[in-house]
Amino acid sequence: MALKVGVIVPQGWRMDLVGIADPVEAYETMTRVAQEAEALGFDSIWLFDHFHTVPTPTQEPTFECWTSTAALARDTKRVRIGQMVSCNSYRNPALLAKMASTVDVLSHGRLDFGIGAGWYEHEYNAYGYPFPDGPTRLRQLRDAVRIIKSMWTDEEAVFEGKFHQVRGAINQPKGAQKPHIPLLIGGGGEKVTLKLVAQYADACNIGHLDNEGLARKFAIIKDHCEEVGRDYNEIRRTVLFNCAIAETDEEALAKSEYYKRNIPSGRLREQALVGTPDAIRKRLVEIEQAGAQELIIFLQDAAQLTSLRLFAQECLAKQS
Repeated sequence: MALKVGVIVPQGWRMDLVGIADPVEAYETMTRVAQEAEALGFDSIWLFDHFHTVPTPTQEPTFECWTSTAALARDTKRVRIGQMVSCNSYRNPALLAKMASTVDVLSHGRLDFGIGAGWYEHEYNAYGYPFPDGPTRLRQLRDAVRIIKSMWTDEEAVFEGKFHQVRGAINQPKGAQKPHIPLLIGGGGEKVTLKLVAQYADACNIGHLDNEGLARKFAIIKDHCEEVGRDYNEIRRTVLFNCAIAETDEEALAKSEYYKRNIPSGRLREQALVGTPDAIRKRLVEIEQAGAQELIIFLQDAAQLTSLRLFAQECLAKQS
């Protein structure tokens, strides 16, 4: 079975719309990439949930995740659309469940709902959100996913948690997909996050690991599933990789300079997709063998469309 492949749509937060001065043109560039990805046969498109550029805040345009999700859902027809991932701290979970239900209907049932505990302290501080410690954010996430799933399945959601409460919340319509919108939890924390995946998620996302690391994370999810009595095969396994693809290895390496800041020295080939189409195809086989079912790629130069088209023509079409 060949990997499904999704792509991150340029949104501004990783300087992938830099140089486009007109905000309307910047947004339309994002739309063109989404529509081109759909036309080329990608399975899904994804947006990050950030308010400004990362890791260095700048004045470059950065489009908000959920309003953009809604707009792109109407600008496309086939491709699935999701978040990589929504920050739980930024929106009340009952409201977020309602937003997702609305987007699922207006997309005719193409939404993948991604959520995580949040991590970017500067952004929390800049926008006035409290930034509790990691264990607290994970407990908040646990409350949130329970509320969200209740909002999607129960006539009236009732939940009394330490961090969130709902008392008879009605959510109609609940979405177009049955039994409910797929819920993806992003993150690799082995004791808590991956256990939350086993307990509540329909999909997981693990990012930027080598083959051995991916296999380890999936094995831990499987162990957690056994502990909680869940069928491991119910959970769709997705992975996220930065990608630099070009006709020559030299060109690909030149494109990959942006990614090196987040990858240990000497690990670029193992923890990112860098190289010619032939090299990338070999890595796709390895990633699937490690246990992944869907690959989501970030192309720093996606706005120019050339890399997007090259990946589709040489990697999507030639998976065996």
